[in-house]
Amino acid sequence: MNTERESETTFEEDSQPNDEVVPYSDDETEDDLEDQEPAVEPEQNRVNREAEEIQEPFKKEGRQNNAIKTYKYNVFTFLPLNLLEQFKRAANLYFLILLILQTIPQISTLAWYTTLVPFLVVLGVTAIKDLVDDVARHKMDKEINNRTCEVIKDGRFKIAKWKEIQVGDVIRLKKNDFVPADILLLSSSEPNSLCYVETAELDGETNLKFKMALEITHQYLQKENSLATFDGFIECEEPNNRLDKFTGTLFWRKTSFPLDADRILLRGCVIRNTDFCHGLVIFAGADTKMMKNSGKTRFKRTKIDYLMNYMVYTIFVVLILLSAGLAIGHAYWEAQVGNYSWYLYSGEDATPSYRGFLNFWGYIIVLNTLVPISLYVSVEVIRLGQSHFINWDLQMYYAEKDTPAKARTTTLNEQLGQIHYIFSDKTGTLTQNIMTFKKCCINGHIYGPKQVDFSWNMYADGKLAFYDHYLIEQIQSGKEPGVRQFFFLLAVCHTVMVDRLDGQLNYQAASPDEGALVSAARNFGFAFLARTQNTITISELGTERTYKVLAILDFNSDRKRMSIIGRPPSEHVYKSLIETHALFSGTRRRRAKNEPLGSGGFPHTC
Repeated sequence: MNTERESETTFEEDSQPNDEVVPYSDDETEDDLEDQEPAVEPEQNRVNREAEEIQEPFKKEGRQNNAIKTYKYNVFTFLPLNLLEQFKRAANLYFLILLILQTIPQISTLAWYTTLVPFLVVLGVTAIKDLVDDVARHKMDKEINNRTCEVIKDGRFKIAKWKEIQVGDVIRLKKNDFVPADILLLSSSEPNSLCYVETAELDGETNLKFKMALEITHQYLQKENSLATFDGFIECEEPNNRLDKFTGTLFWRKTSFPLDADRILLRGCVIRNTDFCHGLVIFAGADTKMMKNSGKTRFKRTKIDYLMNYMVYTIFVVLILLSAGLAIGHAYWEAQVGNYSWYLYSGEDATPSYRGFLNFWGYIIVLNTLVPISLYVSVEVIRLGQSHFINWDLQMYYAEKDTPAKARTTTLNEQLGQIHYIFSDKTGTLTQNIMTFKKCCINGHIYGPKQVDFSWNMYADGKLAFYDHYLIEQIQSGKEPGVRQFFFLLAVCHTVMVDRLDGQLNYQAASPDEGALVSAARNFGFAFLARTQNTITISELGTERTYKVLAILDFNSDRKRMSIIGRPPSEHVYKSLIETHALFSGTRRRRAKNEPLGSGGFPHTC
């Protein structure tokens, strides 16, 4: 079990993904490779031979482990890095220079310790606050690195910590487990080794996405002993930050198989609707796409910090001008009075200009109180208090998930009140985006508004409030085929996944409006029950039927609708299906702006 990867990426921290460039780490060009090929060597033999040659140096290099770190400091770097960060503040740099000046006897007007003591207090308070923040990051990293999963060791699955996982390990994940690294999906408990994942940690989307293993790994890598002896070799792109792209090749059983993003489970995803799955670790730790997108930990400064620095620079300029004016006045007084007054003679034969120069630095020291070093301490204390108020805020507590607000840092709190613009791709990003089925239009007739009783339907969820008894009568009587076809299409034309919890159907939809439509069909007697890669099972007014899915045409901005093409079971549902076509196709149109759900009908052909 080996994989090839480069230890460093050519992508810079803030670079944008370039979809046109193939991210292979090979330095050889295609022409160079062609020159090396024998004229009569079969293509597959050449591929297998090159794969074997590449494996040898990789075995000697060692493998990347899966430990991550998001903290800024360790025991050895805390003091130098924290002082470097603090001296980026103008006032701290000023008082450091001031302390150096006070050690020079010729210009010192105050004892050096009068500046050192408050200076150390300021640096110490800030350092302690930064240390507390970083300790919290250490604890979070430790918690994540010590999570456990099953890894094949010595021919069998054993419990191991995330930080112990290495590139090339075969792991097993179960439902609701987080994916610990970027892995190649080998097999799963689902038909055709489908695996459903939630990518909320990566892109904020709570909809489910499905991944599918290669047919050959699905066929041969289901059992523990076969996974333990898996000796495939993967040649792939070097680590990068592109979440939706992957290019690689699996060499196994003297055959090569192309790999793409549909075969890869990324770190941060959560396994859903899949009892278990197996995968081969390709990228681990800092090489995973999630960590590549996070970039290096940077020292962040707020607008308040920049404003205080600007204020200190302004005060410092005023201080220099004031000290320069006093020094010039002192030099003039020395030239006019001091040199001619025997009782002011210091025993040094210094010129008035030199005395003025020394007094310039003396005035800088004497007037140091103009620079408000205590301002930084005050701001740090305010930030610390703000972070606690955020944690204590009951109005920010989410009772449904028992989740309070948590300030993870005490250095950026004031940025919350300085947001000028919010850019959002859709309204659901900023709101709860709750969709409810209210009305529908079927064959030009609008059904609406008297609340109906769904107790006749065993699959009703009790959450839908609909207000038109006539629509129920039409469904139960069957006099209007278009009504039943309408809800039949809602039950089959979608990408919703279903899970049974305590005997109850639980739908997980790609979008709230899709979930609202499928839930409405369920309440009206057309309940979506299960799906596989090639079939979909629904209950039609109490009769359970399974349809073969031939193709799904996803929604896009050009068609503005989603379609499904399928084959009904041998026992046909509608007479029209038997008499006309062996295939049915249904299209669900996306509603227009300010248009009620179902308005305008759902175009379909049978």
